[in-house]
Order: sequence, then C-alpha cells, then structure tokens
Amino acid sequence: MTTPVVSIAYHSGYGHTAVVAEAVRAGALDAGATVHLIKVDEIDEAQWELLDASDAIIFGSPTYMGTASGAFHRFAEDTSKRWFTDAWKDKLAAGFSNSGSKSGDKLHTLQFFQTLAAQHGMHWVNLGLKPGWNTTGGSEHDLNRLGFFSGAAGQTNTDEGPEGVHKADIATAEHLGRRVTETARIFTTGRVAVAG
Repeated sequence: MTTPVVSIAYHSGYGHTAVVAEAVRAGALDAGATVHLIKVDEIDEAQWELLDASDAIIFGSPTYMGTASGAFHRFAEDTSKRWFTDAWKDKLAAGFSNSGSKSGDKLHTLQFFQTLAAQHGMHWVNLGLKPGWNTTGGSEHDLNRLGFFSGAAGQTNTDEGPEGVHKADIATAEHLGRRVTETARIFTTGRVAVAG
C-alpha cells in the first residue's frame, strides 16, 4: 500500500484557521499520509520543494472581505514559478476556510482555491459530504453543518479566540484530510499500476 504525501498550505491571521489546518492534518495522518503543514506567510525554499514533491496540496485561508487573505493571495501569485514548469500538474488539490459569519462568503474563497488549482492543472477533491443541520432532526453538531460541498468550511464567533472553533467544523476538517488522503492513495496506486 502506498503512503500518499499530503501538504497543507495555509495562512491563519488570528489562529482560528490554524486550528482547522491542524484538524485537516490529523485526518490525513489518521488515513496514513505523510503530512507537511506549511504556513504560506513563512514559506522557504525547502517548503516549496515539499509542495513540489507532494501528491496532494490542501489550500487553507480565513475568508477576509469575501476572499482569501492577502498573505494567501501573495502565495498564490508566487506559485506562478510552478505554473511555468507544470510542477503541480495532475496533483490533487482541496481547500478549507474559516470566517466569523455562517456564510461569510467562504464559497468565494473555496472557488478561488479551485481556480488556482485548475490553472496548475490539478484535480480538485470536494468534501464528499451531504449538508448537515438542515432538517428538524439535525443539529449544529452535524458534520458539514454549514452545508458546503466544495471544501471544508468553518465559522467561529468573532469575539472568540482559536479555542472557539466549533467542534463540528474540526470534525469536518478531519474528514477532508482523510478524504484527500484516500483519494491520493487511489491516484498514486493507479499511477504505479499504469507505469508498471
């Protein structure tokens, strides 16, 4: 059985998104991946090389003013060096975001990640969960309680610190990490089989 390499490239302004990134990492580790957690605002050349060697890259950022943070946008622009050489072509990609509002325009951030991945020729892995908390029998403790399909979305009250990240959002992020790892295992095993 192959061991997928999954990297989580993220920015966190106030620590909330870092909690979500750690949850994605935990899910990927639980599914058997080798995982690299990379803060895009502190990235160095060795970490760029880790991204280049990864089977999957999961993008993460808070949603600020309807899109990813400025630090993440800077990272996205810096990936153009990889775009010129197709360094990330056919890797897997996924994404997550956190904001203070239930919606908070997180969908736009996830779509920004999807477009970035598409420009690199990557394959997007969606959340793979039906929406939670949308029936009378549902609750805020359901997985995917905010009802996003494109990636993992979290909401934390603006007057709470990182300890306030909702437990259901942490569990949803863990699910994303596992799903990306399982999909990467299928892709890497298939590549070996085709090449062999």
